Amino acid sequence: MSEYNEDEFLMISGIQHFKFCRRQWALIHIEQQWAENVHTVIGELMHEKAHDPYLTEKRRDVLITRAMPVSSRTLGVSGECDIVEFHQCEDGVKLFGHRGLYEIFPVEYKKGKPKLDEEDILQLTAQAMCLEEMFSTSIASGAVYYGETRRRENVAFTDDLRRQVKDMFAEMHQYYDRRYTPKVKWSKACNACSLKDICLPKIGKSGSVRTYIAKTLKEEDT
Repeated sequence: MSEYNEDEFLMISGIQHFKFCRRQWALIHIEQQWAENVHTVIGELMHEKAHDPYLTEKRRDVLITRAMPVSSRTLGVSGECDIVEFHQCEDGVKLFGHRGLYEIFPVEYKKGKPKLDEEDILQLTAQAMCLEEMFSTSIASGAVYYGETRRRENVAFTDDLRRQVKDMFAEMHQYYDRRYTPKVKWSKACNACSLKDICLPKIGKSGSVRTYIAKTLKEEDT
C-alpha cells in the first residue's frame, strides 16, 4: 500500500466541503478562497468551545482528550479530533502513563442538527481511520454531537463509509496535484454556501460573467 509524505497531507475537514460540493472544496483548499457567513461563524465558535488544548480529563473509567492531532499516511490527511474518549475495557489499546486497556471513541461537534447527507459522518469516519492507523487498532463507532439538538448521534463505521472516505481522498489528491477546480451546476444548496459570491454558480446558466452581472444588476433595480 502506497503512503503519502507529510508535505502531501490534505485537511481531514476538507471531506465535508468535498461531499457538499467539489468546487467549493477546490476553491477553499486549492485556490485558498474563503468567505464567512453566519453558518461558518457559529461553527467556529462551537469548535473553540470543544477544543481545549490543555489536554486530558478523567471521568471514572473514561479519559477525555480535546483537540487531538491525528493523521494517516495511507489516506494522506491530517487534522484534529474535537474530542477523543478512551473507555477502559478488557480488550483495547495501551495508553502511555495509564493503567489498563482502552477502547477509542471519537466525537465530532457540529453547530446545527443532523443532515440528510453524510458529510459529518464521513468526516468522523476519516478521523476514526486515522486513529486506527495511529494506535494499530480497530474502532467500531463514534458520535457526532449537534448543538441545535444537544444530543449525540452514534455512528457505526461501516465498510461502505470507509470505502467512501478512501475514494474521496484519492480523488481530492488527484485534483490537488493537478490544481484542478471542477465546474459546478447551480442548485438550491448554493444559496447557503459561504462562497457563492466567489464561485458565481449561476454563470453556467447565463453563459458569461458579463451576462450574469447584467442580469444581477437588473434584478437589484426591480
